[in-house]
Amino acid sequence: MLKPLPHPDNLHLSAAEGWLELGNWREADMELENISPPQRAHPYVLEMRFQICAKAANWKRAVDISRTIIQTLPDNPWGPFHLAYSLHELKRTQEAYDALRPAVEQWPDKHLIHYNLACYACQLGNLDEALDWLKKSIALAGKEDIRKQALSDPDLKPLRVLIRQL
Repeated sequence: MLKPLPHPDNLHLSAAEGWLELGNWREADMELENISPPQRAHPYVLEMRFQICAKAANWKRAVDISRTIIQTLPDNPWGPFHLAYSLHELKRTQEAYDALRPAVEQWPDKHLIHYNLACYACQLGNLDEALDWLKKSIALAGKEDIRKQALSDPDLKPLRVLIRQL
């Protein structure tokens, strides 16, 4: 269990979350600068920094933050998930796949890991493998939610005809 941030750092984190919800990642990022230096490496702050980078499409910084999350919280799936997603956004899809693939062994019940592996495999031209990952994701999360998402996902476009049949 993670310890919460102390006061007033917790207020700055909440303010950053609020700014991000309003769509203003710049203000959210500035709010995090008000957090005391020793608390800036706190996992909650790192997660917020990743979310800010994602909104800003600053994928190189997101890769670095993801690696720090992996080091800080090795038993949490979000580090590898964020790292892979960031690499994919940088058009380094093979690296994304390679970064996320081991996470299946550690978190076999996380449908989003399977789903993203389907996306990466599909983009790498491994359509049969992509379909297998997608079927596993559907089995874990439920058919309608994942199928609907997959039909509109540009990464899975080559599989749309097959997805409709699932």
